Amino acid sequence: MLSSLFRKKSIEKMRADAAAGFSDSHGGSLKKELGVRDLTFMGIAAVIGAGIFSTIGSAAHSGGPGIVYLFFITAVTCGFSALCYAEFASRVPAAGSAYTYAYVSFGELIAWIIGWALILEYAIGNIVVAISWSGYFYNLLEGFHIHLPAWLATNPTTAQEGYTAAQQALAAGTLLESLGKQVRLGYEAVLNAPQIGGWKCIINLPAFIIVALITCLAYIGIQESKKSTNAMVLFKIGVIVFVIIVGFFYVDTRNWDPFLPNGITGVLSGVSSVFFAYIGFDAISTTAEECKNPQRDLPRGMVYSLLICTVLYVLIALVLTGMVSYKQLKVDDPLAFVFDQLKLYKISYLVSISAVVATTSVLLVFQLGQPRIWMSMSRDGLLPKKFATVHPRFQTPSFATIITGLLVGIPALFVSSGTMTDLTSIGTLFAFVLVCFGVLALPRLAPTGTRSMFKLPYINGKWIVPALVGVILFFLRERIQLAIVNLGNENYPEVLFLIFIVLAIIAAMLSFQKNYSLIPILGGLCCLYLMTEIPAISWCWFFAWMAIGLAIYFLYGRSRSKLA
Repeated sequence: MLSSLFRKKSIEKMRADAAAGFSDSHGGSLKKELGVRDLTFMGIAAVIGAGIFSTIGSAAHSGGPGIVYLFFITAVTCGFSALCYAEFASRVPAAGSAYTYAYVSFGELIAWIIGWALILEYAIGNIVVAISWSGYFYNLLEGFHIHLPAWLATNPTTAQEGYTAAQQALAAGTLLESLGKQVRLGYEAVLNAPQIGGWKCIINLPAFIIVALITCLAYIGIQESKKSTNAMVLFKIGVIVFVIIVGFFYVDTRNWDPFLPNGITGVLSGVSSVFFAYIGFDAISTTAEECKNPQRDLPRGMVYSLLICTVLYVLIALVLTGMVSYKQLKVDDPLAFVFDQLKLYKISYLVSISAVVATTSVLLVFQLGQPRIWMSMSRDGLLPKKFATVHPRFQTPSFATIITGLLVGIPALFVSSGTMTDLTSIGTLFAFVLVCFGVLALPRLAPTGTRSMFKLPYINGKWIVPALVGVILFFLRERIQLAIVNLGNENYPEVLFLIFIVLAIIAAMLSFQKNYSLIPILGGLCCLYLMTEIPAISWCWFFAWMAIGLAIYFLYGRSRSKLA
């Protein structure tokens, strides 16, 4: 029984089938349309979105100008993961992303777990993006003097929070007009919403509509999606470069002093915000079957998009913290805010338009990714066959695309983005960890003489990994001692920290014993550490989600697997 849980797919068979154009999907193969440029643009489209237009502000408020260091640190972490993804993508040119990679390296049970976790990154993550899009779109309508009723532009939880805050402010004598946009929106929503029975009808209609439109585009075909993505990426990169150039002339270098106002601790406190800004580059690995040359193009697309996004992030962070004091940047729309402060309202309005375009492109890429993961799981027998249906005309996973649209669109009407963001981060980091360590389980490649296949650079970690772990243990020795002493006090973050330390020591021992490659070990350990920063409530939801997934696997998928 135990062996059946870890049965693996054959890399050789998958590659042979992909080369021959075979597919076990219902209705035919996916259409091969994507090249290096398309994949790079899709990576940029997925990464540059809500992060650069919103979360960068809160991160800069915590870390000051020194936040650029955190962008480098996070980029290196994601870079390690990207190289591991690239190795898998080169060897396994099939749709499914980390799910498929886990199937060939760890086996079926781990593949199912990671496939189920990836729903958190793509589907649940897209709920957050749809809500963010709705906020920017509402502001854009206001700029055109088009007033959408407040009860159609938010969710019940956020509206109630805004209403409560507004009541308290009004009772203290504060004018409603002087309150923040979000507070006023919530107050107006609760005050004016129609009532059905005892329920106030408050829904986020723009979020639902944009998900429906993006789902239709993803359903129609990869070629149409590719053209739309490329156009949106060119526009938003143009706007961002324009903002960097114009903002440079308004930089006051005195705002960069001190560069680390809250020390390295302040910089690291923005980890969650900055990491969320990088989520998405791995989404392009789900399109492997639609690539003209996946073994060559997928690795290049991932690495190129990550490099371009990092450069843009660092330059934007420097310009933002140079134009105004970092203390002023704890706002939802920092890019528009800094130009408002300098009374450059036309540029601020252009930034708002770009934010709408940016989040639209993120929605599109993630709506492309999720159906292809479900399609792969269905092909393997772990989900019903209907999920593997490919539309005879559009050559897209039609049924899975519709289900993804419903899964994202309906919750986007009612939920707030708070916990969803942390759940997205957990699911993504979990995938990164398994991909990094999964590379170590791949068999060595025999020399083939071809240069088109990407191969992860091998750096022997025999001595380097133990040395690095030793340095970590030395500098964190006081925290480790305190964590052990307070272990019985239900100090959740310190428990996770100790688990990370134990895993780091195990990784060091195995690296010394088996000469493991340095890059995947560093990638896995960096991602594990970032996971320790996720709040406790989100871990509870994550484990509940995993329990539901395991129940489905043991009740349905295990007995119907193609490998059974």
